[in-house]
This record gives sequence, C-alpha cells and structure tokens, in this order.
Amino acid sequence: MKFQTLTLSGSLLLTLFAFSTLNVVAAYKYLAVLHTAGKSHFIVGSSLMRALAQKGHEVYVISPFPQKQPIENYHDIPLPSMIKAFADTVKNFWEINDRSMVANIFSRYDLGTRITEVALNDSNVQQLMASNHTFDAVICEVFLSEALYGLSEHFKAPLIGLGTFGAISWNTDMVGSPSPPSYVPLVALKLTDRMTLMERVQNLAFLTLEKIIMEWYYLPRQAAIYRKYFPHLPRDMYEVRKNAALVLLNTHVSLAYPRPYMPNQIEVGGMHINRHRKPLPEKIEKFINDSKHGVIYFSMGSNLKSKDMPVEKKNEILKAFKNLKQRVLWKFEDKEMKGKPENVLISDWFPQDDILAHKNVKVFITHGGLLSTTESIYHGVPVIGIPIFGDQFLNMAAAERNGYGLTLDYKTLKAESLLRALKRVINEESFQHNIMEISQRYKDQDMLPMDRAIYWVEHVVRQNGAKYLHCAGLDLNFVQYHNLDAMLILYGGFALVLFIVVYCMKLLFKTLVRMVKPKQKKRKEKRN
Repeated sequence: MKFQTLTLSGSLLLTLFAFSTLNVVAAYKYLAVLHTAGKSHFIVGSSLMRALAQKGHEVYVISPFPQKQPIENYHDIPLPSMIKAFADTVKNFWEINDRSMVANIFSRYDLGTRITEVALNDSNVQQLMASNHTFDAVICEVFLSEALYGLSEHFKAPLIGLGTFGAISWNTDMVGSPSPPSYVPLVALKLTDRMTLMERVQNLAFLTLEKIIMEWYYLPRQAAIYRKYFPHLPRDMYEVRKNAALVLLNTHVSLAYPRPYMPNQIEVGGMHINRHRKPLPEKIEKFINDSKHGVIYFSMGSNLKSKDMPVEKKNEILKAFKNLKQRVLWKFEDKEMKGKPENVLISDWFPQDDILAHKNVKVFITHGGLLSTTESIYHGVPVIGIPIFGDQFLNMAAAERNGYGLTLDYKTLKAESLLRALKRVINEESFQHNIMEISQRYKDQDMLPMDRAIYWVEHVVRQNGAKYLHCAGLDLNFVQYHNLDAMLILYGGFALVLFIVVYCMKLLFKTLVRMVKPKQKKRKEKRN
C-alpha cells in the first residue's frame, strides 16, 4: 500500500512536471513593429500583443506609445522620435481633399520612406538590433514600412504582416492574393464591389497609376533604406516581402465585400473591441444618461484633430449642434471651444468603444476609419461619415450601400446638410434595422477574432514559418503569372495553324479555279 502511494505521488509529480514543461515549450517570443504614430493603428496591434503576453508569450513592442502601467511579459521599445515625425503631417490632413489623388499618392509614399528611416535610425531600435535577442516571429504593421521587414530577416524569424486597413495591395502583394479591379475597388475611391463600366474604367486607371508609382518610385526608395540598415542580409527587401508567412487583416467579410484570399490571409477585424462594456467615467455616464432624446458621438479619429479643423467648418458643425435636442460628445483636443453650446461636451479623449456600447447613443459622426466603422457595427450604432483620406471613402461607400450610414462631403459641409443627415438617421428606422442585421452577421463567427489571431501567429511558429502556405504565384514574373507566354504559344500557335489552313484552302481553291476555267472555255468553244 505504501509503495502504491509513493507510485501515485510520483506519477502526479511527473504529470505536473510534464504540464509545466509543456507550458515552457509553448511560450514563444514575438517582436511587434507598430511604428506609426497613428494611435488607431497601435490600438489594433497592441491589443494582439497584450493578449499574447497574457497567454504567457514574451512580447517586445516597438512603438511610439509605451504602456503607462507595466504589463507582465510585455516589453516596450519606445519610438519617441516618431511622434515628432508625424506631427506636421497630421496638421496637414485637413488639406488632403484639396489636393489631387496623384499628389496624395506621392505624399503618402514620401511619408512612408520618411517614417521608415526614423524608425530604423532610432537608438532604441539600433540597440535592439545589436543585442543578442532572438525571436520566434516578427509581427510588423503593413503601413508604408517595407524596409522594416528586414528586422524579421535580421532576427532569422518568420515575418507576419498586420494589415490595419484590411486587404489592400500593400499586404496582398506579400502573399500573392489576386485583386481583380473589376470588383475589388481601390481603397481611396468612393466605389463598391458593384461598379458601372465607367467606374471600372476609373478603378483600373487609378489602380494602374498607383501600381506604377509604387513599383518605380516608392519601393526602390524603401529598398535603398533596407540596404542601408541591413547590408549584411543575404536576401533583398523584395524577396523578404514576398515570403511573409502570414498576413492578419483588420476586417471581416460582413464589414466589407467578398474577395479572393490566400490561406495565409486571416480576417481578424474587430479583435480590439471590448466584448464587455467597462463603466464610463462618472461625468460622461451622467451626461449620456441624463439626455432624454439620446446622444450623438462625434470623433474624427486619432490622426485628424478637430482642433485643427478650419474655423468656418467648425462653426458650421456648431451651428448644427445648437439646433439639436440631443446631446453631443465631441472628441476635441483643446480644453476650451469658442461658441460651444450647452448640449455639447468636449474632451481630448473618450473611451469610444464603451461609449458606443451605451444604449442611449443614437448616431456616430465619424471620419469613416476602419476601427470606428467596425466598432459602430459591433455595437449597432448607425453612422454619418465625413471621409477625408485613405480607406475612409471605401468604408463609407459600404455603409451607404448597406443602408446603415450616410456620407457627407467635407468640402461642401454645411450646418443644413449635417442636420438633415442627423434627422434621417435618427428618425428613419431602416438605419437602425440595417446596422443591427449586419452586427448580428458580424458576431456570427466560429471563434472570436482575437482567438483566431492568436491561433495563427502560434501556428506559424509551431510550423517553422508555415512555408507550406507560400503561394507559387509569388515566384512568377508578370508574364508568367498572367500566363501571357503560354497564351502566346497556345493561342498564337492555334491562330498560326488556322491561318495556314485557311491560306492553303484559298490557294487550293484558286488552283482549282484556274484548272476549271480553261475546261469551261474549251466546252464553250466546242458548242459554238
């Protein structure tokens, strides 16, 4: 009996040891490159890194936004220089609508090369590169940052892309996903997947233009930065870029449109959303609860600062708000606002996710960013969009087509047009009905987006970079990918054979005619 007890105790110890060993083996080390000073981008990436840290993985995060409170297993590598690099660009965001699309494309790519160099030149990043750290995978935000992919090659770790915009050429090119321009609209255009002939012409034209600028102007500049900071690496930037193990996409088919994906493109849109509403600060909670007619929430996101909005636009919006019986929460980055009506509460920060979850919030006035539209759908709040740049036009086009939002043109924005839109969205039941229908559709998933993201980033490490997911199309040039050489041989050969056959038949026919004509002539002469 005593021997049995000892044996059982030994078995229990062995089992506990096995489980502890399993936990150690299953803990990975990730490096996240969340380099942009756009807070919304950081919110997406940091939510994943916090979840990985919570699960026991060691995470190192390069970003301009270090955590205010220490988090276990979460290590900050601050990028303070990035905030300054973004500052002037952010002030000019309100002027984007006044420039041509071509000018905006060049401006965007110039920004990309500038912030990439700022990130790689930062002393904290340089110190990390010189350290003896090793990583199991590098998760890099795909935002004008191709040279930063060299960090995965430097640390000999698989590259995982994080697409905070959803599927666009910047990240689809990393895995070889096709984007047919006949029904996949360019993000900067006000188009949906149902295009007229002229819209398809417009989409193809701008897509071709952006591709040319990207391939011949932008990527060579990123490649030069890559060579400058990673001269020791055997593979160049282009090769590293097309060998990404995985791309996580901040979208879901219910939020956008059906389109082709590769197996290593994973939709995780909304993984940052709070599934349970946290209590609001007392002042905000009271302001919302005491509004008999409901509340309107107004935010232009983290990059667009309402305080920098031209005075005339600001006055038009205030004029509209003064005539509302609803209360308004306005994310405004100054402590005071001249001419602010009593029904408006301003703050430089609002807990947006938790505010949208409040049942008294009736409408969300937004710039149309992907995080904002995703949160509005999840919480069932209709939107009025004032898109300014980037994917905001695409997101609001989807909102209008699906009947849960209206779009206002920032250039022609007036108090009257804003009031009309607010009255429609608040009073017409179809807006609330449509967004609740899409909200239910979005929530009806086999697993939570965050769980899906964690599974796949772990899968990449478990499967040693998941090279089996690499698409062969990435290894083909333009002619091979589109089968132009094969079509030339097949269809050209067929056409050549057909031409020879037709030519021979014509020749034969002419010969026969020449042979028959003399005989007919002789017969005529005999008759005469």
